[in-house]
Amino acid sequence: MEKNLAQKYDHKAVEEGRYDKWVEKGYFTAGDKTKQPYTIVIPPPNVTGILHIGHAWDNTLQDIISRYKRLQGYDMLYLPGMDHAGIATQARVDARLKSEGISRYDIGREKFLERAWQWKAEYAAVIRKQWGKLGNSLDYSRERFTMDEGFNQAVRHVFVSLYNEGLIYRGWRIINWDPEARTALSNIEVYYQDDPGKMYYFNYRVVETGKCFTVATTRPETMFGDVCVVVNPNDDRFRDMIGLHAVNPANGEELPIIGDDYVDVEFGTGAMKCTPAHDPNDFAIAERYGLEKPICMNPDGTMNELCGKYNGMDRYECRDALVEEIRAAGNLIKIEDITHNVAHSERTHCVIEPYLSQQWFVKMKPLAQDVLDHQKDPEQKINFYPERFSRTFEQWLENIEDWCISRQLWWGHRIPAWYNKETGEAYVSETDPADPENWIQDEDVLDTWFSSALWPFATLGWPENTDDYARYYPNDTMVTGYDIIFFWVARMAFQARHFTKDRPFRDVLIHGLIRDAKGRKMSKSLGNGIDPMDVIDQYGVDSLRFFLTTNSTPGQDMRYIPEKVEAAWNFINKIWNASRFVIMNLDEGMTLDDIDLSSLSAADAWILNKLNLVISHVNENMEKYEFALVGNELYSFIWDDFCSWYIEMSKASLSSDDAGIRKAAQSTLLVMLHSIVILLHPFMPFVTEEIYQTIPHDKESVCIESWPKQIENLPQSDLAGMDRLISVISRIREVKVANDLKPNAHLDIMIRDLDGNIVPVNENQAAMLEKMAKTTWNETLEGDLAVQTVVNGSIYIPSSQLLDVEEEKKKLNAEKARLENEVRRSSGILSNKGFIAKAPAAKVELEKKKLEDYQKQLAVVIERLNTIGA
Repeated sequence: MEKNLAQKYDHKAVEEGRYDKWVEKGYFTAGDKTKQPYTIVIPPPNVTGILHIGHAWDNTLQDIISRYKRLQGYDMLYLPGMDHAGIATQARVDARLKSEGISRYDIGREKFLERAWQWKAEYAAVIRKQWGKLGNSLDYSRERFTMDEGFNQAVRHVFVSLYNEGLIYRGWRIINWDPEARTALSNIEVYYQDDPGKMYYFNYRVVETGKCFTVATTRPETMFGDVCVVVNPNDDRFRDMIGLHAVNPANGEELPIIGDDYVDVEFGTGAMKCTPAHDPNDFAIAERYGLEKPICMNPDGTMNELCGKYNGMDRYECRDALVEEIRAAGNLIKIEDITHNVAHSERTHCVIEPYLSQQWFVKMKPLAQDVLDHQKDPEQKINFYPERFSRTFEQWLENIEDWCISRQLWWGHRIPAWYNKETGEAYVSETDPADPENWIQDEDVLDTWFSSALWPFATLGWPENTDDYARYYPNDTMVTGYDIIFFWVARMAFQARHFTKDRPFRDVLIHGLIRDAKGRKMSKSLGNGIDPMDVIDQYGVDSLRFFLTTNSTPGQDMRYIPEKVEAAWNFINKIWNASRFVIMNLDEGMTLDDIDLSSLSAADAWILNKLNLVISHVNENMEKYEFALVGNELYSFIWDDFCSWYIEMSKASLSSDDAGIRKAAQSTLLVMLHSIVILLHPFMPFVTEEIYQTIPHDKESVCIESWPKQIENLPQSDLAGMDRLISVISRIREVKVANDLKPNAHLDIMIRDLDGNIVPVNENQAAMLEKMAKTTWNETLEGDLAVQTVVNGSIYIPSSQLLDVEEEKKKLNAEKARLENEVRRSSGILSNKGFIAKAPAAKVELEKKKLEDYQKQLAVVIERLNTIGA
């Protein structure tokens, strides 16, 4: 053994340097072809800064799976990488340049990209350090970046292939324009929120008749881009105006009045201004009637020369000034305060401007349909955990629109399209033109998600048929948040299906968002964000990891509650102290080969049989990604059964004069601790390694251990009987406290099962009662007997040995209320036809058994209350 555990658990000492040793030893390097492969590719963090608490959750779930599968004997590939994050990174580099008193336009594209690569190198180093602090068991020999040379080739190949297939095209469309970032955004990079606004009602005069009518708008500044007024041809109010002209109150221009049934007769004023370059519905009308589409704004959100004296003015300043001018001219009818749903940039949070622009698009319907078709095939579908997110995924694909993939940025994958300087002819290719002096490359770059969509297979060397691609693709599991199912999961799905003819991964484990203790989303404005590195410094990464995996079920949001992190810290301390007890009670030089389970006591057999059950439950839930269930069962088993009960019960055997009994207890302690350390290792890698190195072990590290198997040929243990005995001891201790009795006060008891039968105890159990509860078991007791419910039965105590009958009544009434509530709850569940129809038969039978037990316990309590006149 390497050393004894320190007197006190110190997470910094335990974690210091351990991760680097693991990496140096190659424990996380994949490639053992004698084993079955298993792949998790890390969702790449972007290089804009440090990992946040959501990344820590993401990474912890991935690492738990990775360590579990490695312990199971898989050739586990957990591949690291980072994302270039076009808009976000460019914004950060722009901000750094601004702090130096310059802009990217001052230094030009080439120098700007040099600065961006410097940023990437700086923050990639930070992220790797944070991966280490989180304990991620990553194969760094395969680390990738979405703009490394191999990825560049993959991106170009995909773009050119889709272009040649007619699935990528360039065209003029109304897109979501971010005036702050000065780039187009896809629909899912936009979010909507209810903002206060105003509805402006203006007077329009018909040129030919002088008649006036009202048009309303929320965006007066766009009136400079109006090309007509549209009315419904079936609207009696306006039918006679069709073909005439109305005066635009913003600039005095005469606008044709046209009829189109797009206008809802019942909505608004019935007359609609048409601004084709700044509204998608107006654009569609202009396409139908061959109307011009004048743009009245600059890319930075200021007005352009079309707006006359407002040229160069901010769009909102222009709005206010124009409304005042129209008011002065007598054409403002009224202004109404409203709340409306407004689009905002997911990146900069500014209000989106619908904007006519020439962009590159992916034709999505055929790609999405291919994925949907394969979702019907159990052997090819992507499985979601929880399953309900499968419908979310499919509904989005069913309603998908073409994807705008061009971005007006410098940082990113530049679009592989060139235009001839003389003819304007387009050249789209994976290779640059042979005569570059005659061509101009497209200035735009691709949406970051275009390259990220290739992550599951491009990271493995695709489009080349590399050994890694052949061995590790498709991936086995993807872990990600529900907030990027559309951004990323769907895009990986259709790119993988189209180019690899396979699903990108078999399973997708969905987790939620981390919120603050009040349930609010974490944000800079609220100041409620959590830096996981600060939590690690205070409590250690094992505490953070255990908290993150035991406080939420798949797909659900989680609240960050510091007290629960501290509870995880206390659990680790409990394990640490239990480990010290085990180590101190093992014979010097004891090895795993010295384990001898031939003379097990009842307590030994009980805890080892419990261990077998726990291993079975853990295996089942790990495969279903139910890590919270696993963590909570391990917590209960280790804290209650092992630490609180078995360790105390083992002391009698450890002090026995019988060498066989003593050896069996030592062996049981070692088997238990050895198994516990490995079971906990995926959740708590650092403390389990520290403990592993101090107990007898036969591997260099717990990282390369084997997952525990159930122990064979154990003597059968009456688990229900032992659970009842433990419950009896606990209840006796509670009774003594409630009745102000000293812990060593002697009591006589009688035990009955749920059917009222006397429960006998053997010599060993009687000794445990005497030693641990200062209590004597009796087959019969006379006189007035107080009753207390326990697991699988009840205990009876002579009332004369208790000091406070009123306290007994109080306790019994509380127990009666509890049991009545359980009976109501269980009856409600069993009366639910949906539960009976859908739940597994074993679960239904278990609930029926619970109800029967509660009813029997309740009858015992009521009988006793009647006896004592309560």
